[in-house]
Amino acid sequence: MPSVRTGGTAVSDAGDDDAREPLDPHDPNPPEWAYQPADDVVRRLIEPDSGGVLRWRKRPASSPVVEVKDRFLTGVLPLRAAEFPYLLRFERCRFERPPDVRQAKILGLIFEDCWLPGLMARNLNSSNDVRLINTTVRVDESETRQGDTNRIGDTTGDGLDAAVNLADADIHGSLVLTGSTLEHPRSKAIRADRLSIEGALLAYRLTAVGEVRMPGMRTSGNVNFSGARLTNPGGYAFNGNGLQAGGNLLFRTDVTGQVFRSNGRLFFPSARIDSDLVLRGAKLDSGGEMFLEPTDQDDAHFDPSAALIADRVRVDGNVELDKNMHSAGTVRMLSAHIGGSLRLSNSTVTVPRGTEPPWHDRALHFDGTEVRGDLDARSLRIAGQARMADMVVRGSFAFANATLSHPMRDVLTARRSKIGGNLSLARSEAQGTLQLQGIEVGGNVDLRGCQLTSARRDRARGSSVDLRTARIGRDLICAMNRRVPFYAQGGVSMDGAEVTRRVNFGGAVLGSPLVDTALHAPDVRTQELILSTGEPPRGKINLRQASCSSLADNESFWAARGGIDLEDFRYDALDEPVELKDDDELRKRLHWLRQAMRGRYRPGPYDQFAAMLRASGNEEHAATALIKKQQERYSALARGYRVLGPGVRLWSVLQRYMVGYGYRPTRALVWLLLCLIGGSVWFGVQPPLQEINADDTLVWNPVLYTVDLLVPIVDFGNKNRWLTEGVNQWISTGLIATGWILATTVAAGVTRMLRRNT
Repeated sequence: MPSVRTGGTAVSDAGDDDAREPLDPHDPNPPEWAYQPADDVVRRLIEPDSGGVLRWRKRPASSPVVEVKDRFLTGVLPLRAAEFPYLLRFERCRFERPPDVRQAKILGLIFEDCWLPGLMARNLNSSNDVRLINTTVRVDESETRQGDTNRIGDTTGDGLDAAVNLADADIHGSLVLTGSTLEHPRSKAIRADRLSIEGALLAYRLTAVGEVRMPGMRTSGNVNFSGARLTNPGGYAFNGNGLQAGGNLLFRTDVTGQVFRSNGRLFFPSARIDSDLVLRGAKLDSGGEMFLEPTDQDDAHFDPSAALIADRVRVDGNVELDKNMHSAGTVRMLSAHIGGSLRLSNSTVTVPRGTEPPWHDRALHFDGTEVRGDLDARSLRIAGQARMADMVVRGSFAFANATLSHPMRDVLTARRSKIGGNLSLARSEAQGTLQLQGIEVGGNVDLRGCQLTSARRDRARGSSVDLRTARIGRDLICAMNRRVPFYAQGGVSMDGAEVTRRVNFGGAVLGSPLVDTALHAPDVRTQELILSTGEPPRGKINLRQASCSSLADNESFWAARGGIDLEDFRYDALDEPVELKDDDELRKRLHWLRQAMRGRYRPGPYDQFAAMLRASGNEEHAATALIKKQQERYSALARGYRVLGPGVRLWSVLQRYMVGYGYRPTRALVWLLLCLIGGSVWFGVQPPLQEINADDTLVWNPVLYTVDLLVPIVDFGNKNRWLTEGVNQWISTGLIATGWILATTVAAGVTRMLRRNT
């Protein structure tokens, strides 16, 4: 018999109940003494009138508590649509039929260490807590409508479609499910659509077999499933679509150390969480692939193996998916808003690898999500793609020491994302391509010590790192970290990127025999460009139309095995300038330049090198660089003309040694002196035959005669006074022509009027 406690004092009709052993509610064959009709619980508190309608007795001055202990309650607890001014408390009780409190209005409802075949509490109104503590609710499948399933697309009607049905209930306290077991494998463990709770939902260490369904639920406090185990393979383990939590939403390890586990999807899109969303240490499993509609298989944005779906969720605090959280399925949060930080550090996410396009093998899917704080994914381990396109992260984006595996495909996609602080993947290992096109970073992009392998093989996106049109507020660091070099097996692509301060490839290892291009950086803009690689890049380098203020390089970089495209590459100065008297350094750099172009003539790189030297005040070395350019030009012309090639080469030799292709005009003075000496010796040995005008006596002087021949315009009175014939005539004519060329060249060089612009 029940004991009725009024004003805090219990009145018992139990007789010698206290002398008996406590009832084991899990025993399907309870002792005879435990049997009691369920309607006896309320029979003595009500009386029938002549019309057969139940009428409640006058309420006592203080609210009573109805306690039932150690009983096997047969029949149905008849409280449907009743206004029952008592708190019902059942301890160690077993029920034959599901208690029916639908549409009832009661003070509270407590089941502790009980066993129920179901609980029907739809539209329940409770003034205090509703508690199921260490209680088992297991539905007999024979009670279930035929055809009920736990699949996502199925619908159910009235009846036992849930082990606990609290749909549209209104609880003015808390809902406590601590330590309980709710089982309805073919349908729902709990149905709480549009449930309203003024307190908290506490489900510590809950075990649920079947869907935990709570769409539209509203609570003023926390929703806590710490240490719970939710099982619904192929369906939703937790369905909280549009729920509103006034505190935290917790699926974490319990304080006792029991880990939260789910086999099935955690589904709460459009949820509103006023504090934190926490899955620290949780173990998630999607329960296998499933499609809502046949067309979903062709949707590139569908995640059939998702373990967590939180699209459009709004979390005012942090989202904590860290501390060894493990997910065997996609963690998906599209277009979400996170007021604090998103934490993924020391977690593991794995998904099955897709075999046919479109690839549905995303480990993380955060497209369009806004994070007001940091994104912390240090030491993250994923097998699958991390897709984070169009994200906005106000703080820093940290993937340092991460292990990312999605070979031959995109392993990290963050196209067009905006990051207020730094983006760091330092010391990470990634199999696949990092897609960072159009990314905007306020601080540094730090890839120091990264090991990037197994990039995509297609021509359009075959590099290990794709930073095309990126905007970086400070540095791009692809350099060695201590003794570990930055290694990009597929090379780096950064076409059109803008880096405000520095691009650093110090000690980097770029490319492999499997790729054509080791560094694709046309139209890059930066202040300081460091290209002192650790070894010769294994592929082509493209710096076409790139520009920087300072260039730091080394012999290893210029020895790129695929050559270097330097057309319109502009740099204002070298990090280590060529000293005015360091001819060896100049020759070495000219050799590097020729080696980089792999025998192809390109005037632009020589012009740029000379302009840089001239701007630093090194005019002599600038002229030497331009002479080298002309030498390469005539060599290329000779190869092109073929038959006339020897003549072109001869003309090139004459120009180079006589006037340095016009860049060394003072060399003509040396040739004038040589002609003067040669002519003087010749005419000293073979003088002219006779003087033309014998009336005027002129002493023969071979030196003055040669000077008169070599110097144009000015007449010293010698060349027209002597008659020459034969060889002398030809030599005289040659000296006159040579004099015109060399003397005018010397004059132009001295007066600095000769300029070679082409």
